[in-house]
Amino acid sequence: MNKQKRIEIFSRLRDANPEPTTELNYNSPFELLIAVILSAQATDVGVNKATARLFPVANTPEAILALGVDGLKEYIKTIGLFNSKAENVIKTCRQLIEKHGGEVPDNREDLEALPGVGRKTANVVLNTAFRQPAMAVDTHIFRVSNRTGIAPGKNVLEVEKRLMRLVPKEFLMDAHHWLILHGRYTCTARKPKCGACIIEDLCEFKQKRDYQ
Repeated sequence: MNKQKRIEIFSRLRDANPEPTTELNYNSPFELLIAVILSAQATDVGVNKATARLFPVANTPEAILALGVDGLKEYIKTIGLFNSKAENVIKTCRQLIEKHGGEVPDNREDLEALPGVGRKTANVVLNTAFRQPAMAVDTHIFRVSNRTGIAPGKNVLEVEKRLMRLVPKEFLMDAHHWLILHGRYTCTARKPKCGACIIEDLCEFKQKRDYQ
């Protein structure tokens, strides 16, 4: 795919959604961090239901730490893998208090050192909370990048690095949100809605005709 085509793709995505953001509900970098940790192998809708109960009661590292693992589980037990997530969240809260004065760090190294925080979670926090160019490649972005030809790659890290290099600079800050939303609602896994896609004529997916 050439540069001009990428510019046109992201121009259209931006025109359709000028200020994209995560579908996780949050009011602070800490709330976002916790929501993203909880969202692994879970839906944003499910996480939002749990945090709608949790955050009014505890939305700081100190308050969640005070709940303890068992107390936290009561709020997040509707989310998949809630046992291990509760352990990680409590450990993360303790580390934030002990090493970062209760604040969420704004750099990759310190974020990835937190329990339950991998590269993808760090990228979401860096991009969404701190407005740093970062690409959190989930299954949606991986699929869209490969299927469309925007930034094909064999694994998540390869796609992330290609996107960071190939997405035109003016779109880099919000590209991750546009690609996730496009994959979630239009370029879906089993039956992509090619006929209703605003970038269909630019996409290099060979099976497009099957999904008209």
